[in-house]
Amino acid sequence: MNPMVEFCISNLANGSQEAFDILEQDPNLDVLEYGCLSHCSLCSETLLAIVNGDVVEGDSPDDLVKKIYAYIEENPLF
Repeated sequence: MNPMVEFCISNLANGSQEAFDILEQDPNLDVLEYGCLSHCSLCSETLLAIVNGDVVEGDSPDDLVKKIYAYIEENPLF
């Protein structure tokens, strides 16, 4: 089972698209986009993704990617 990384389409439009594109190339991740992830106030303020059910935030697309990989490493599925 791969880690699941979920993005809100509004957050993609606000700047996280580059992170999505990078992560989507990783065959060891399941990267999905949704119309809404129900974190609207946070989503409008920062770049974010939901990783295995938890919010991960970043200041830039590169920072978000780094924090997502760090989160996955610190919180293995098994």
